[in-house]
Amino acid sequence: MLGSVLTSHFNLKQLTGLISGVVLVMATSLTAVSALETPAKQVLLVDYDTGAVLFEKNADDLMPPASMSKLMTVTMVLERLKDGSLKMEDTFPVSEKAWRKGGSKMFVEVNKRVKVSDLLRGIIIQSGNDACIVVAEALGGSEEGFAQAMTERGRELGLENSTFRNATGWPDPDHRMTARDLAKLAKYIIKNFPEYYGIFSEKSFTFSKIKQGNRNPLLYSKGGADGLKTGHTEESGYGLTGSAKREDRRLIIVTNGLTSAKQRGRESDRILEWGFREFDNYALFKKGQEVAKARVWLGAKDLVPLHVEADLNVTMSRKNRRSMQVKLVYNEPIPAPIIKGSPVARLVITAPDMEKIEVPLLASENVERPGVAKRVMAAISYVLFGASAN
Repeated sequence: MLGSVLTSHFNLKQLTGLISGVVLVMATSLTAVSALETPAKQVLLVDYDTGAVLFEKNADDLMPPASMSKLMTVTMVLERLKDGSLKMEDTFPVSEKAWRKGGSKMFVEVNKRVKVSDLLRGIIIQSGNDACIVVAEALGGSEEGFAQAMTERGRELGLENSTFRNATGWPDPDHRMTARDLAKLAKYIIKNFPEYYGIFSEKSFTFSKIKQGNRNPLLYSKGGADGLKTGHTEESGYGLTGSAKREDRRLIIVTNGLTSAKQRGRESDRILEWGFREFDNYALFKKGQEVAKARVWLGAKDLVPLHVEADLNVTMSRKNRRSMQVKLVYNEPIPAPIIKGSPVARLVITAPDMEKIEVPLLASENVERPGVAKRVMAAISYVLFGASAN
């Protein structure tokens, strides 16, 4: 009868070979994580392209991020570089506070000036607390003012649970982030600053005749890692926000609360390997590609083609991909007039251990109402023969 819901199914085989080069994606949430265990207190493993969460453990816990929060300090600099208000050749003065700061150091000299390019490497590669304070005082007037600006900018970027009290990640009971926020920040840096992102993969930097190695253990494996930042304090344990790319897939990982630098490297590498091995991205439909045709009620055309608004790509476990179902759902038939680009149906994608995905399907053409005579005949046909006669 008019207005009944029509569902049509597609299987993976029908879709295979039809799509390539998909770049815009649909986020998914996967639940097949019980097979993975880790001693880390907080973990998040995310597919960069789709936003699919492959594994999470306490990802929304407020935790001390230690030096991983320096990613926000770096972001504040990179944004200035990108908008042109700052140049890599610019220099910042070194205060006594910066010079005296303990912990990991770049070894800047008091009352000297240091280039922005060196300070960036001092923060990213050497994890220099002194370099962070130099930047904070130059851009924020004080470290406290800069930390407030970090928090405000973080909120604008969607870091809903991040509060910064300093530029270094130095222990403070109110200086907190979540693994999810760190993953968001990592993605923001990778996506928006490709011209500077290569610094994160540099394995050493020499300043003041002191050479220091990059503390990111993933850079020394052969897993495709190219960033981002480690962290460690007594309170936080050992943590890492990292990313690795293999062929056309990139994963972002955040771990925290591990007991040693060795365990941090081993666990982060193991979880990344698991993510690349167990999951993959599958392209379904390209932007504007016809997905199906829907029947029209009292229209100048009997059928209207349907398409997705953007390229559609989903992440799922390799073992479950053949069980994926793609279902077309709409109220049949769709009454005319139909405006091109209007949402008239839904694509529902399901697979084991994956939350259902629903994507609107848009009309690819305008469908006008026919003249009175045709509408009368269509109505008579529908009464006599049902919807199939339309």
